Amino acid sequence: MNSEQLIDILKEHLPSEHFQWRFDRKADKVRLEHTVLKKGMDISLPEILVKYEKKKQVAIDELVHIIRETFNAMEKEQMEGFGSNSAIYPVIRSTSFPKESAAGQTFLMKDHTAETRIYYALDLGTTYRLIDKGMLASIGLTEIEIMESALFRVRSLPVAMKQDVVSDNIYYFINNNDGYDASRLLNNAFLKEMEAKMEGHMTVSVPHQDVLIIGDIRNDTGYDVLAQMAMHFFTTGAVPITSLSFLYKEGKLEPIFILAKNRLARREGKKK
Repeated sequence: MNSEQLIDILKEHLPSEHFQWRFDRKADKVRLEHTVLKKGMDISLPEILVKYEKKKQVAIDELVHIIRETFNAMEKEQMEGFGSNSAIYPVIRSTSFPKESAAGQTFLMKDHTAETRIYYALDLGTTYRLIDKGMLASIGLTEIEIMESALFRVRSLPVAMKQDVVSDNIYYFINNNDGYDASRLLNNAFLKEMEAKMEGHMTVSVPHQDVLIIGDIRNDTGYDVLAQMAMHFFTTGAVPITSLSFLYKEGKLEPIFILAKNRLARREGKKK
């Protein structure tokens, strides 16, 4: 499938007289504009094509869902505005993620790691809207209040986990598909509880927004498995963040370069 064929498929799934499609062949992206809302979104086509090769129709369904919910949120925003009673959550994004909205407004952000940055989202039910500084007056909260509210709310999210054991290493998966799975990385109380359970090195991975992986790594094989796992999730997620995993120790995150795992083990010393 090529980019033009992908656009044709999206048009079939999103029939609307209000949608205008503009294909930028040079940048290999399509601009989708809603003529009534006077708003739109840019869709990078190469990323979707890669996902299509792996997930086929599922990749198309995911994208169509995101587009529909995005425009539904825009319509709700135009009709109702924002309210200070709306739930606000932090969301993790890669440092390459845009710092401004399509309208040129700077997003509310906070530095996190060299690979990740924290953004803040107004929860709209089936989707959310990243908060930019142009929204602050309508929301009625200061930047500090929004950040504090988001950090408080993330601690209330459920942390039900599934686990898998590979070569004596244990991997815990949080995957609620609520849009905030990676955000649970910011729940320090939960991470400390998990740290107390570890028999080996504790690792955390946020390859995309809908999964948080916690590893109890007890041998070198565990790092190899973790690297493959994180890369797989990174390439298949709807909103990829980073394929790099982190070592967690006493509240601090340190990037793990898998090729240097032996050096890391010697430096840290494995737990007995």
